Amino acid sequence: MEKRLQEAQQYKEEGNQRYRERKYRDAVSRYHRALLQLRGLDPSLPSPIPSLGPQGPALTPEQENILHTTQTDCYNNLAACLLQMEPVNYERVREYSQKVLDQQPDNAKALYRAGVAFFHLQDYDQAQQYLLAAVSRQPKDANVRRYLHLTQSELGRYHRKEKQLYLGMFG
Repeated sequence: MEKRLQEAQQYKEEGNQRYRERKYRDAVSRYHRALLQLRGLDPSLPSPIPSLGPQGPALTPEQENILHTTQTDCYNNLAACLLQMEPVNYERVREYSQKVLDQQPDNAKALYRAGVAFFHLQDYDQAQQYLLAAVSRQPKDANVRRYLHLTQSELGRYHRKEKQLYLGMFG
């Protein structure tokens, strides 16, 4: 168990190095390998293989913390990688960001990435919700503010179109 936690952390570090080198596909591969190492250890997930014998020892609170922290970091880093790759898979960015936010609801990077994903998926209400939360945690981050501004512009455009449509329908 300890060995798998260490291997997962090693894969995550290798992924971080690949990300710094702008080798995003390699980084994604490393983060996925880290998550595979952790998959069988997470007590909150059903085991992919039915138990053939006695269960292994339970995770200590410290090991469980390492497991969840590593998982969260990998999902957050996967979302970051996907935003750098063309074509961007915004649905997957949203999914990974949500996994981070399930564990860490105040994670500013995950809030921002979820907002960006929802913006590009044209769900501007959700994008605004996440970006407002991100800007409250990172008020000076220019990227967060830029996407919030873009989102609010799109919402304004949508509401103006909607108003025109109803005016046309009801005179």
